Amino acid sequence: MNKNVGIQKLTIVAVMIGLDVVLSPIFRIEGMAPMSSVMNIIAGVFLGPLYAVVMALVTGIIRMLILGIPPLALTGAVFGAAGAGLLYKYGQSIYWSMLGEFLGTGIIGSLISYPVMIWYTGQQQNMYWFVYTPRFIGATIIGAVIAYFVITNLLKIKAVRKIRLLFVG
Repeated sequence: MNKNVGIQKLTIVAVMIGLDVVLSPIFRIEGMAPMSSVMNIIAGVFLGPLYAVVMALVTGIIRMLILGIPPLALTGAVFGAAGAGLLYKYGQSIYWSMLGEFLGTGIIGSLISYPVMIWYTGQQQNMYWFVYTPRFIGATIIGAVIAYFVITNLLKIKAVRKIRLLFVG
């Protein structure tokens, strides 16, 4: 890989991480982070699965350390980013990326959050099953709708299309 291309990719991923860290707490509904879903879908479409997961992982760690977010910052975002990137890679459609985010965050991430939060809090409450899944699903639906409009407009910009070519060809 050309050194310059590597620096460009690193810079773009860093900007995406910064946007995710800043936007997620600002545009938040209690117990839901729809902007995290927006960023996962954008990353899945523009960066591909590997860089989308890196973005989500680093963002989650930063949000946990700086904002005091529990490990839910990781369980939701990482699986959603992986799903958004992988399904986009194989389906080549924003709808596939949206479905991947829904499955990754809304279903897998919410179900994995239950045992993680038992470990994190030291308390076992059966209510966890009913708390995370509806909120994660709600956030992914809201985020997917926003991401659809953002991506369709971003793809009209020539510079953004060039950035996409760096990652997904």
